[in-house]
Amino acid sequence: MSRRWPSLQQPLRRVDFWQPNSLALICQNATVDVHVKRNDTLDLHARLKQQHLDYRVFISNLQKEIEKQTGHRSSRKRRSESQYDYEVYHSLEEIQGWMSEMNRTNSHLVDMFSIGKSYEGRPLYVLQIGKRSRHRKKAVWIDCGVHAREWIGPAFCQWFVKEAINSYQHDSVMRRLLNQLNFYIMPVFNVDGYHFSWTTVNPAGNVSFSHIASLPDRFWRKTRSKNHRFHCRGVDANRNWKVKWCEEGASSHPCDDTYCGPYAESEPEVKAVAKFLRKHKKRVKSYISIHAYAQMLLYPYSYKYAAIPNFNCVESAAQNAVTALYSAYGVRYRYGPASTTLYVSSGSSIDWAYRNGIPYAFAFELRDTGFFGFLLPESLINPTCTETLRAVKAIASGLLKKCETDRDRFPYI
Repeated sequence: MSRRWPSLQQPLRRVDFWQPNSLALICQNATVDVHVKRNDTLDLHARLKQQHLDYRVFISNLQKEIEKQTGHRSSRKRRSESQYDYEVYHSLEEIQGWMSEMNRTNSHLVDMFSIGKSYEGRPLYVLQIGKRSRHRKKAVWIDCGVHAREWIGPAFCQWFVKEAINSYQHDSVMRRLLNQLNFYIMPVFNVDGYHFSWTTVNPAGNVSFSHIASLPDRFWRKTRSKNHRFHCRGVDANRNWKVKWCEEGASSHPCDDTYCGPYAESEPEVKAVAKFLRKHKKRVKSYISIHAYAQMLLYPYSYKYAAIPNFNCVESAAQNAVTALYSAYGVRYRYGPASTTLYVSSGSSIDWAYRNGIPYAFAFELRDTGFFGFLLPESLINPTCTETLRAVKAIASGLLKKCETDRDRFPYI
């Protein structure tokens, strides 16, 4: 459901905010996407009419749409990589099985390893993609699935690996990238949350709010760590990084979807990735995080309205990326600093990566702009991943060229 929301005199407690993801981020004359349970729709309609607010129902039966993406799961399990279906969404178990198979069958280009364990003890697997070399190669980090409900993210990470391996022999651009760069791919960053979003679908299309910790939820966003003072679970893994932690755009309340956590890097998933990137920061030249939805390509800063020192280089890379993306199907993406293009948020991964010496830090917000929201149909996986792959290849290709910037001003925050 989407509506023009010029003012909000009363918080709507029974509303699950999709875009923006917090009541605090709503500004005047903004479009707001929300998700409400069936029993509350009549009351919400009445309130909106009373306030003379325009609205439109995009999805009238969420349960039906959810079942389209989670039904017939047994038929999706594949015994070999050659039969794996990249145009459906996969559970965590299926994705990790696929990672093992890719590692086993493509040892010349793929290396699989774990960088730690999640709060619930699940391994945090990463695939290194690239031709083996004695030389220290530049690297690109790509993570997907930071927010559990954004299923198109892990689908893209799998798509990228598949295309990189399958096109290595005949695509000169991809061959050059894999020969000269290493790609670290983390298909599911928030493994506990992603698993939780698959476990059970709520009956009757009802909303499971984040403060009802016992109910599994397709629209779960956060990690699954426990809070001993509240019954709420989880931390926003994109508000938990050690950079302007828990300031504007993050919440200190454990029941909010943008909860920053009890302290920076409190989440083992965030801590493990931060540790890995610190260890390899001399080689990692680009950090890319895949999110949904909004059709945007964002770069630092997230936490303030200011231009980064190497703005011209990053802006040029972003422009090349969205141009390459557009060339596939004519889909337009906005691009710019996260703070001005989307909203201000502190403790984000792109700001952290930038501060720690990774000069090209990007966050993609993939399709769409609200019609399907987090329930992007499986029929759109192929075009969404195809166009995004072009953008990522453009960013990676740019790393092989020089862009003049003031190196003396590093680190940038």
